[in-house]
Parts: sequence; C-alpha cells; structure tokens
Amino acid sequence: MSPMSMPWVRIAVITLTLAGAAVAQAAGDAQRGKQIGYTCLGCHGIEDYKNVYPTYSVPKLVGQHPEYLIAALKGYRGKDRAHGTMYAQASSLSDQDIEDLAAYLAGVPLAPGAPTVGTAPTKVVELCSACHGRDGVGLIGDYPSLSGQHADYLARALIEYQKGDRKNPVMATFAGQLSAADIKAIAEYYGAQRPELKTVLRHNWLF
Repeated sequence: MSPMSMPWVRIAVITLTLAGAAVAQAAGDAQRGKQIGYTCLGCHGIEDYKNVYPTYSVPKLVGQHPEYLIAALKGYRGKDRAHGTMYAQASSLSDQDIEDLAAYLAGVPLAPGAPTVGTAPTKVVELCSACHGRDGVGLIGDYPSLSGQHADYLARALIEYQKGDRKNPVMATFAGQLSAADIKAIAEYYGAQRPELKTVLRHNWLF
C-alpha cells in the first residue's frame, strides 16, 4: 500500500493544503490582550489548576501557537466546543479581542528541535505526527503544540473529539480510531516531550 493510499495520509495532506491557503493571522496586540485578559488568569494563571466535573488540568497556554488559540476561542464562542465557562468568557469577545488575547497568552511559540523523549506510540506515528510532529510542536500555526501539555488535558480533549463535544471533522476521524489505552499512551507521550508549554504567571500581569 502506498502512503498516499492511506486514509489518514490523504486527510492530513488535504488539511495541510487548506491550512496553508488560509492560516489564521495572529496579528494581535499583546499589550492590549494583557489588559483585557486578567479574567483568563483565574484559571490559566494557576499552576496545575483543575477543571471540575469532569476533573482534568486546565491547559498550559504559554508557547502555544497564537493562531490555534484564536481558532479555539472562536470555537468556544461559536459553541463548536462545549464548555460553559469558556463559552461565557468567549461569547462577549470581538475578533480583535480574541487576536489580542491570543498574542498575550501564547507569548513566544515553542520551537522544534529538541530530541524526543521515549518511544512514540504506534498511533502517534500513524495519526498524530503529520500535524503535531513526534516532538509535539505543531507543524503550522493552526495545529496546536502538545509538547509538555498536561497529559490529562490531552486525554480529555481526545475524548471530547470522540464524543462530538469538539466539532472538528479531521480530529473526530482520528480520535474515533483510538481506544482508551491509545488515548492514555498518546497523552502521556506528548505530555513528556520538551520544550514544554507553560502556565501564564499571574504575577506577570502586574508589570
């Protein structure tokens, strides 16, 4: 079987082509984002802070691609992602607000190049690395970096794609192929990679 005959390869190539043609422009004003983003720090500015019911770690954002954060916030605003608190936060934001927040929260995006930690699970090689790399650094801005992210958050995100609580046809296709063991292995592998995403530090908001 040739690589291009494999469904996941065709999907990845199509996605890369579309993303390359219309990558979100992260031209936000980080200083303005800092001023309007203080409410974000109530969750994202605390190390190892937990979402409850269900319980999982709130994601780290520093080092993330701002383009991805823009897409995520618009997803919450448009109810393509099911999360009551995030909808309440995002529903009042303009497109410019979202771009400014993304520029502030992301900081400097992670750069690839570090050696991988451990052996990549089979499903990482088959399904994930075409977009997220084996090192967990997203290959383009629209693809989130996963390196050093909380493993329980990564697992929860995959479950939400499986359940349809996050509406993304490509991720739904990939996540639908995963067992509970696969999800655990993928989440733990990417969570162990470096360089790692970081938590926004609340005390930095004062300066």
